[in-house]
Amino acid sequence: QVQLFASGGRSVQAGDSLRLSCLATGRNFDSLAMGWFRQPPGEERQFVASINWNGGNTYYADSVKGRFTISRDNFANKVYLQMNRLKLEDTGVYYCTSGATIAAVTSAVFGPWGQGTQVTVSS
Repeated sequence: QVQLFASGGRSVQAGDSLRLSCLATGRNFDSLAMGWFRQPPGEERQFVASINWNGGNTYYADSVKGRFTISRDNFANKVYLQMNRLKLEDTGVYYCTSGATIAAVTSAVFGPWGQGTQVTVSS
């Protein structure tokens, strides 16, 4: 029902900033919680950030607090991830996902994951 298309990933240097976008289609975007996960090379997919239906509440993994900001534009059916002061350990494939509540998104295991976008941080 919901299709998710992530974009914006590229190769950057440590300390740089990057903004990822995710377009959602198929369902009422303004009723869905949204989130970002990432999968580093050789590791399991891990939670990054989540946001409730109207953007009033957000959660972040400890590893990205103070550096990443999740936001959404319900008129455009998009969710964003602003990444600042990028580190080598931020490298991975980034996925967006959706769910009924922010709690469900934060603990998501099966997605939907949509289309991932590669972020590579080099020294």
